[in-house]
Amino acid sequence: MPTAPLPQNTDELFQALQENDRRPYGRTRTVTAEELVDAAEQFEDPAVLIHALLELQEAYTYGSEPRKSPVVFARLLTLFDEQPDIFDERLRHMLFWRFKWVAHALRQLPEIPLTSLRQWLTEMRDRYEKADLGLQPYYGQAYQLAVHVGEDTTLAYELWASRTRTRLSDCEACEICQRARYHLRAGDDERALRAWEPVLAGKESCKEEPARSASYALLPLLRTGRTDRARELHLVGYRACRRNPSMSEEVGRHLEFCALTGNEARGLELLAENRNLFDEVDSPLDQFGFLTGVEVLLQRVEVLGHGELPTVGYAGRTWTVSGLRAEVRKRADDLAARFDTRNGTTAHADRRRARLDQAPLLDALELTLRPRSLDDAAPAALVTAPVARTAAAVPDALPELILRARTAEEEGHPDAHACWVRLRTLAAARDYTHPDDPAVGSLVRLRADLLADEGNRAGEKDEFADAAALHDEAAALYDDAGLPGHAALARACALLATAEIPAERAEGESDEGESADGAEAKAAALTAAHASIVRLHEETPGLAPYQEARLLRLRATALALRLQTSGSEDHVAPVFAEVDALHAFATRHALDGQISGALLLRASTHAISGNVPTAVTEIDALLDRLRAQGPAWHLPRTLGLRGRFQFGLQDAQAAHTDLSEALRLAAEWPADTVDTARLHGDVAQACMYLGRPDEALRHLTRSAELELRRGSRTDAFCTYSNAAQLSLDLGRVEDCIALLDSLLAEPDVTGGELNDRIVAQLRLTRARALHTGEDLKAATAEFVTLSAESAGWDDDPGSHAMIAAETAVLLGESGEFERAREVADQALAAHARAPRFEHLSNSLRELARLQAQQQGPDGLTEALAYLTDAGRVADEARAVAYETQGRSLDTALAYEHGRVNAYAGEYDDALTALEKALALLGEPGRDDDAGEWAECVRLAGAVEGLYLERPAPALTRLDAAVSHLTSLGHTEETEPLTSLVARLRDEE
Repeated sequence: MPTAPLPQNTDELFQALQENDRRPYGRTRTVTAEELVDAAEQFEDPAVLIHALLELQEAYTYGSEPRKSPVVFARLLTLFDEQPDIFDERLRHMLFWRFKWVAHALRQLPEIPLTSLRQWLTEMRDRYEKADLGLQPYYGQAYQLAVHVGEDTTLAYELWASRTRTRLSDCEACEICQRARYHLRAGDDERALRAWEPVLAGKESCKEEPARSASYALLPLLRTGRTDRARELHLVGYRACRRNPSMSEEVGRHLEFCALTGNEARGLELLAENRNLFDEVDSPLDQFGFLTGVEVLLQRVEVLGHGELPTVGYAGRTWTVSGLRAEVRKRADDLAARFDTRNGTTAHADRRRARLDQAPLLDALELTLRPRSLDDAAPAALVTAPVARTAAAVPDALPELILRARTAEEEGHPDAHACWVRLRTLAAARDYTHPDDPAVGSLVRLRADLLADEGNRAGEKDEFADAAALHDEAAALYDDAGLPGHAALARACALLATAEIPAERAEGESDEGESADGAEAKAAALTAAHASIVRLHEETPGLAPYQEARLLRLRATALALRLQTSGSEDHVAPVFAEVDALHAFATRHALDGQISGALLLRASTHAISGNVPTAVTEIDALLDRLRAQGPAWHLPRTLGLRGRFQFGLQDAQAAHTDLSEALRLAAEWPADTVDTARLHGDVAQACMYLGRPDEALRHLTRSAELELRRGSRTDAFCTYSNAAQLSLDLGRVEDCIALLDSLLAEPDVTGGELNDRIVAQLRLTRARALHTGEDLKAATAEFVTLSAESAGWDDDPGSHAMIAAETAVLLGESGEFERAREVADQALAAHARAPRFEHLSNSLRELARLQAQQQGPDGLTEALAYLTDAGRVADEARAVAYETQGRSLDTALAYEHGRVNAYAGEYDDALTALEKALALLGEPGRDDDAGEWAECVRLAGAVEGLYLERPAPALTRLDAAVSHLTSLGHTEETEPLTSLVARLRDEE
């Protein structure tokens, strides 16, 4: 069944061929090309068929279907032999060029005898000689066959490399790659890298380069100590070849690179991204290269003891690393044997063995902003506690374990959680037998203890509804066990958790209304919770000191949270009263952990109420106490709070010092003792204040990964989103894209479980990074998709306005001005509902510039229409007294009128607009103002002096501007003006 209506005439067929040529290589393009050949055969014009066959051969070649390419070429060659006059110079060039494609296709098929490959090269030589074409391309193919077979290539290389290039030679980039690989095979890494430099530096490129060269250069770069360059080329090169069947061998080399640099987890991630290559690569030679790279990775993962990890592989079954490795090894060994049998050598088996025998070149090389280990790749990695650098002490004997867990819980000791985790596993086993020991108590009590611990963990993750339910269930079991003090404590925890459950947003309620009403409701809920906890405290007899202290702590915490929610001055004194009661009780009973907790609450209350200096004084006294008397595990949290207080005092350096020390001390305790994710986030904030963005980026990504591991996935993705934006701001484009690619491949993203707006933000940042990285085609495609999706965000038209505006600009850069106008109109419609003055004005002016620049006078009408729209936006902004972040919208609009008219050749109008812009700018003051003013003068001078051919007034204008800027100290801004002055004087 046709994929689209078949062309009814030759014009439609040529248009369809052009449209298909814009599609990416793959099955859709190939099937369409096959249909177009069938359609072309219905017309009498053989030239139409020739063009269709050429498109089909290209689709087969770059779609990794080498068996079909020679068949299509045979038809073309027959047409050429029968009707050579139909082939104009361009078609004739394409025909002779593709002799090389066929030679390459035949090498990839082990079922084609070696004699047939040599016969084809003879045919190529004879045809080239008959057509009086140079033979350098023939000798290039002869050399590549010698390499493939495994013969001595010295003579073949000289016969090719010493000849002068012709119009039919491979492109410079491809030939450089062949020369470099020759030196690589000779063991000369340095010479190979020198040969590769023009390609790797981007000076020479083609459809497959520099991606192909980058994949081969990775290991030589490592062997010669150029690790940073290898990392850079991995990120850039991998993105250029991923999921591409015709570059599957190159993908395999990136997997190999990961395996040999301690990045096995990233290798598995990339393998999952390229799962299509197991089934879509039709070329046996490409399969061989891909599978060998896959096996290098899987072999390394298995050696490291992770053979049971799940992975992706051939469709139709699930795979583990070990299972897939066995399958891949069998298939790759078979391919090597088939090629070597055909060629009469052992070259492919030898090359395969050499790659598999490689030892890792580096223990660890940080390739991305998201370094991950194989432990992270395990399915349970996200739901189990992260491995601590300091492990908790967990007794082996069951009675001792239960008693240790309870003692640690009473003390607030970090070992408690590890003990409960172990007990939870033991108690869930079918053969679990509870100790018959009065000191241990009943199984009902143990189950209550486990539920209470689970409730505490849910509360730490802000899962308040779950926490409340778990504590209520625990309280009921404590009642059954005859432990009223424990039951009261569990109910108090449930009360506080219930008060913290966010209120549901009423339908149609605005964000602002929800914020105010929600705060009031939460404050009321906390007031009620506090009263209920006080009653529980007063009505429960026989409380142990640690239980009474914890109830006092919960009372103080409820009121502290109320103060934090309301910010009311009336709520300060009640907090201090409860804190004082807690402190007095804990001091009387020598409960060091609760004394520390009381002092921490007191310092926090001072900070919340606006008295940060007193908060710092209080917390300094607490730190002295903790260092002298303990508990030592409170030090990291206390230092972290002191660091946050330093932000309030605007002392970023002191904050950085405290927070860094908190992180250092946190490493001495089990991983869940301190919220290290928050500490890393706070250090990142301090680094940004201190002008150390690269360090901030490291802490942001660490914070996000810790949040991800403990299951706080929304927080983790938000933090990663900030990290991606920061990396883009720092110009680390490939780092940004690699990070976002990794995040967007997460199961809850691909499965649609994560909040769609967070995912959209990740994709938006990625699209912007692609644009910054000059991948306009990919960036535009992503923006178009996002714009279409955001059009359905009825609750957020402002975001759609911004996304659509950016999309229109990218369409304009791509020269698709009709589509750009449609999307710009959508942006304006959304802007009418939720104004985004500056963003819309900037985009509309840029669209005007692009259309005038690309189309000249023909694009002036449409360009001026964009500026008219921008003028209306400026009027709206002025009417509501909107303040811009940069220059005024009116000034920017006047300048753009000048530039647009200049592009279109309307120089008088351009000069008038620029003079208006200068009047609006006024006198140059700040550095940024001076730069804008100087640019406006420069353009006015160019229009007046060069295009209106009035050099005298232009020079007067420019000389005065130079003198004025110099007198104000803006000498740098004068440089483009003095250059223009010199040019005008030269032309006088």
